[in-house]
Amino acid sequence: MSARVLVHETIIDPAFHDLDPMSVVWHGHHFRYFEVARTELLRRIDYDYPNMKDAGYAWPIIECHCRYTKPILYGKKIAVTATMVEFENRMKILYEITDVASGARLCKGSTTQVAVDLALQEACFVTPENFRQRVVKSLQDQAT
Repeated sequence: MSARVLVHETIIDPAFHDLDPMSVVWHGHHFRYFEVARTELLRRIDYDYPNMKDAGYAWPIIECHCRYTKPILYGKKIAVTATMVEFENRMKILYEITDVASGARLCKGSTTQVAVDLALQEACFVTPENFRQRVVKSLQDQAT
């Protein structure tokens, strides 16, 4: 794994209410699982959503993708891996959901977010310095 990426894995036990009429996790919940892993990754660098807001930025998702490989089943724990691969000018995170017991890939996806200055209500074309510093520090800590 490159030293220029941040990775975090989250274990989730899909709930019964996440199932669709076909008794598999509804496809839309995959994005919720991505959100859980992304939030935990951002907490690791002390840049959770309240930190973003306090710094004067929102980070809306401008693009998302999900490729479904196998269904997520009730009673089967999943691992959701979030990997931040870009942080300059935008935040891009790749995801992989795997079955904990077998290691089988169930889906993969990505989200892309951009910083929006809350005071100006304008997109930023350069990563806010406070976010960049936290990512760089975490990358340095990870390398040691």
